[in-house]
Amino acid sequence: MKTDLKNLTFISIIAPILLMRGTRFTKYNPQNPDDNPFKRLLSVFFQLLNYRPDVSEVLNWMTQLDQQHGLTNSEYGMGDFIEDLKAQGYIKDGEGENANPKLTGKSEQTIRKNSLEEIFGKLKKTNKGNHKTTHTGTGDEVSPDIRPYQFGDRLDAINITASIHNAQINHGIDDFKLTQEDLEVQEREQTSQTSTVLMIDISHSMILYGEDRITPAKKTAMALAELIRTRYPKDTLDIIVFGNDAWPIEVKDLPYLEVGPYHTNTYAGLELALEILRRRKTANKQIFMITDGKPTCLKEGARYYKNSFGLDRKVINKTLNMAAQCRRLKIPITTFMIAKDPYLQEFVKEFTKVNNGRAFYSSLNGLGEYIFEDYIRGRRKTVK
Repeated sequence: MKTDLKNLTFISIIAPILLMRGTRFTKYNPQNPDDNPFKRLLSVFFQLLNYRPDVSEVLNWMTQLDQQHGLTNSEYGMGDFIEDLKAQGYIKDGEGENANPKLTGKSEQTIRKNSLEEIFGKLKKTNKGNHKTTHTGTGDEVSPDIRPYQFGDRLDAINITASIHNAQINHGIDDFKLTQEDLEVQEREQTSQTSTVLMIDISHSMILYGEDRITPAKKTAMALAELIRTRYPKDTLDIIVFGNDAWPIEVKDLPYLEVGPYHTNTYAGLELALEILRRRKTANKQIFMITDGKPTCLKEGARYYKNSFGLDRKVINKTLNMAAQCRRLKIPITTFMIAKDPYLQEFVKEFTKVNNGRAFYSSLNGLGEYIFEDYIRGRRKTVK
């Protein structure tokens, strides 16, 4: 998103946003032993990276903020902060004599963790582990249920305390013995693996009309990736972006994702998502799609068929056919629409009905909460 915010107009755009998000600009007071200037500036640095993951530009913005709000003083300046960023491994020098500094892998992971904390931290805590099913047995999660031992049960599933208690009741303390009839087994809840494809719309409308829709979409994707990596490591997450075409991206590319001069080829995105999920061996498969508009584009051979005016039935019908194909393969699609135009909602309503999926009409601020609540609840099932 090539937005020129190097002028002083930046202060009137970004600073109020940071203030609303809880960033409080106060003059640096070196007499306060609890004030760590590096940590305070680091927080602002990472928030600004959400809007533009360009180290040089962000440092330029911070210099402007410093001039306006006195973030530093004569004892700790922006030069000290830059040196500390390098020393602690957050940025590195670019190649070449005039190359700009670059983010490191440590910074990219920090951005994902911050997104996870900001979005997922608002939700209610749930039990640790992977997606639970309603079935019990010799699975991964300990269940409160206890039952008598049966031949073939795992020995490490035996509840020693309950079994000894049964032996004392059945045989007495003086003639203590432990028989198979005394043994009880701790049930374990089976867990399921889920393969998810997250589709992100990067068409030009994601930054039209003065609304930044791509930043919350990116933050949501980064938080979802971090959630799966840390909490659901057995699950898989593939990320694809779609404009005129669709292509996969890596998690490490998310901070740098930008909107292009594209139309919206939802069909190509779904086609690629389906191709990826066909290769996955997991029983549970799903697609999440973050978009702000109707499909406006198809690729026909080497040319693109485009129509941005209203609902083009040629484009819509082919997209709906793909949604129906996902339904036949039992792959639900959850659509997160970050626009509220009535005719766009009509398309999503029809799309969701054909797929038998789900749809949310979300504000930009609530997008992350919706997607994580739905991911954690999931569609829990076990295929035997």
